[in-house]
Amino acid sequence: MSGNRQGTNGVLLAEAMAAAAAILAVLPFLKGAFFIGKHEGDTLHLADIVLRMGEAGQVPHLDFMTPIGIGAVWPMAAFVQAGVGGGHAVFAAPAALAALLFLPVLRVALSRFSGLLSWAFGLYLMILCLALVHGESEASISISMHYNRWAWALAYLAIPLAMLAPNGAPRPWLDGGLIGLAMAGLVLIKVTYFVAFAPPVLIALIARRQGRMILAALVAGLGVAGAVTGLLGAEFWLAYLHDLQSVAGSETRPAPGHPLGAVMAAPAYLAGTLTLVAVIIFLRQAGRMTEGMVLLFLMPGFIYVTWQNFGNDPQWLVLLALLAFSLRPSGPETNGFGWSLSDALRVTGIVAVTLGAGSILNLMWSPFRHMSMDAEKAVPLLSALPAHHDIMVQEPRVYRVSYRVAADGPGTAYAAYKERADWPDPTTLNGEALPDCELAAGYNAWFETVVKDLEDNGQAGSAVLVADLFSALWLYGDLRPVRGGAPWYYGGTPGIAGADHLLVPLCPTGLNVRTGIVKALEEDGWILEEERRTDTYILLRPVAP
Repeated sequence: MSGNRQGTNGVLLAEAMAAAAAILAVLPFLKGAFFIGKHEGDTLHLADIVLRMGEAGQVPHLDFMTPIGIGAVWPMAAFVQAGVGGGHAVFAAPAALAALLFLPVLRVALSRFSGLLSWAFGLYLMILCLALVHGESEASISISMHYNRWAWALAYLAIPLAMLAPNGAPRPWLDGGLIGLAMAGLVLIKVTYFVAFAPPVLIALIARRQGRMILAALVAGLGVAGAVTGLLGAEFWLAYLHDLQSVAGSETRPAPGHPLGAVMAAPAYLAGTLTLVAVIIFLRQAGRMTEGMVLLFLMPGFIYVTWQNFGNDPQWLVLLALLAFSLRPSGPETNGFGWSLSDALRVTGIVAVTLGAGSILNLMWSPFRHMSMDAEKAVPLLSALPAHHDIMVQEPRVYRVSYRVAADGPGTAYAAYKERADWPDPTTLNGEALPDCELAAGYNAWFETVVKDLEDNGQAGSAVLVADLFSALWLYGDLRPVRGGAPWYYGGTPGIAGADHLLVPLCPTGLNVRTGIVKALEEDGWILEEERRTDTYILLRPVAP
């Protein structure tokens, strides 16, 4: 794998990419349904958004709160709107994305890389689009955080186009346009990727004096923004910004994984960080001053995005390896220690690939693993929606109900230790302390029980807001989605103005979420009039201040 730009057979690479994409895209359909192995809550969250859009005609940010961009869910919603089941929409959307990105990926592979690196780039991008797990090395199947993979795929397009000189004749208008479209896609999928990578991409283009590429990128990006504004109105962007601000200030979920310092220097991540620093140093020593500088500016973005995503999986390691391999000097250049810089970059590239190997293999193998998922004990996740019974889950995971209960309350044998425990204070509703317990497992059992009880007692057809992480009651019976609500709660009181009732679970999935909603309502002056109480929940009528 030399830094010399050797030619690549473009036709052969295109055929290999097409074959790999076809296999990865078709395999899930052969299973007949989408069988998830973990992250049922995240799947429910995604289903809530997709069905709000595809069946209820709602628009993200305008009709419900979410920090996830419309581009992350619109492809699935479009297939649902066309009559495709939710599970098959999960398969069809990434297949459509892979087809859409096929030619741009081929352009980057052939113009910025060469030889085996072109093949590695093209095939890995197809894997990123079509995998059935978010990454890491745990052998399972999950659609959770699919948008992170899609965003990485777009970042993998934009960064090499901006950072690396083309192999053949420059095509600044094409390459700049692709950068603009990729960056616009990041805004519409997950804006944190745009925030992380737009500055170093612009720095790279300025450093390489690529004025025409910058202009083409601006035209393409603004064209996408104009099209979205024409379709959804300027208020869409204001609502999107409001949702992002609300989540940024959230106390319930400010970051979904390890602290930022741990993502940089914890044992699981330090080797990757040091490898990144080493590549920057070696590039600068090899005279690749611009590339080393751009990679230095990319470093905060790599770490930030890794920190901000659940699982903290450093998906940038493959890109780092490709850059290290492709930028190796062809001559016998050495640094002050007498090390061959070509060998040094080769070694750091190999280290980067090795560190990311578990995630790479997990992504690549996930469509094959899905074929072996046990169908015998699988049941529909959305049990009340026959059209979407193609989203399957292992029955014990959603019907075996278990609680996590505090055992150090007043009158218990452990009451003396209460003050020393790191357990949140009890939620107080209308002056009453609610139970200190959480629902640890059994989503379907909980939703089906609660919805049946609501329907049997006159609440059919109403919009019920749940003081918990999910408000997906409408997916399990004759209820309406709460307009303005949040499929996944981040903070505040979204949806309360459009709710007929507020349902407070006695054992929610998140104690801090229940507490946050009730406190926020009280602080805003809402009066909560109790209507009904069961062993599972308290139903209240919210009265506006």
